[in-house]
Amino acid sequence: MCGRYVMARSTGDLVASFDIDEPYEQQIPPSYNVAPTDEVPIVVERQSRNGAEHSRQLAGARWGLVPSWSKDRKAAARLINARAETVTQKPSFRKAAAKRRALVAADGYFEWQKTDTGKIPMYLHGPDEQILAFAGLYEYWPDPALPEDHPEKWLRTCTVITTAATDSLGHIHDRTPLIVPPDFYDDWLDPDTTSTADVAQLLDAMPEPRLVPRTVSNQVNSVRNNGPELIEPVSGLLWE
Repeated sequence: MCGRYVMARSTGDLVASFDIDEPYEQQIPPSYNVAPTDEVPIVVERQSRNGAEHSRQLAGARWGLVPSWSKDRKAAARLINARAETVTQKPSFRKAAAKRRALVAADGYFEWQKTDTGKIPMYLHGPDEQILAFAGLYEYWPDPALPEDHPEKWLRTCTVITTAATDSLGHIHDRTPLIVPPDFYDDWLDPDTTSTADVAQLLDAMPEPRLVPRTVSNQVNSVRNNGPELIEPVSGLLWE
C-alpha cells in the first residue's frame, strides 16, 4: 500500500527528469507528507487531434481516483491505490488503465512496519535518492453541481498502482508502489497502447524496485506535519 509519500522536487527538476515537452509555469510546492486528496504532479502523454504526434505534459491531479461515472467525490478517499494484479479488470480502473496512464513523481514513500512494540514509521527511497516514478492512472470526473462552462467542471484525479513487495521489502509491508524505471517511461505513457492485454504485459514486465528503507520520526504520523525533518533518519524508540 502507498498511503503517504514525499514529493519535494522543483518544477524545473520534474520538467528535466521527465522530458516534458510543453511549458509548465505553475510552481509545485514541495511536500514531505503528501496525503490522499492532496494535489500532486503527474506526467501524462497526449495525442494530437490528428493522432500524428505525442506531447508529454506535467499536470496536477488530486490523489484518489474518482471514476467518471461516480455520483460524487467520495471514491477519492478509497481509491488512492490500484492493485497491479487486477487494475485492468476492475470497473473503477480498467478504462483509465487502457487510456489514461501516468507517472506520479515522488522522492520516496512512507510505510509503517508492524512490531511487537508498535508500528515503526519507515521512509523508502531510491539507492541514490533519485527521483521515482510511480505507475499511476488518471481520470476526469464531471461535477454534476456545476454548469458545463464552469472552469472547475472537470476534476482530474489519480491513483498509484501497487504490487507485491519483494523479499527485501516484504518484512516492512506486503505491498509497494510499482515503480517505472526511466527506460519504461515511453512504453507506459504511450497513448497508442489501448489494449488491456498489452497493459497487463507492461505491468508484468516492470522490474522489481530497488529501494532503501530507513527509520524516521513518528512526526510523520500526523498529516499536519510537513518538512524535511520527516525524512531524517532516527535511532531509538521515538514511536508509541
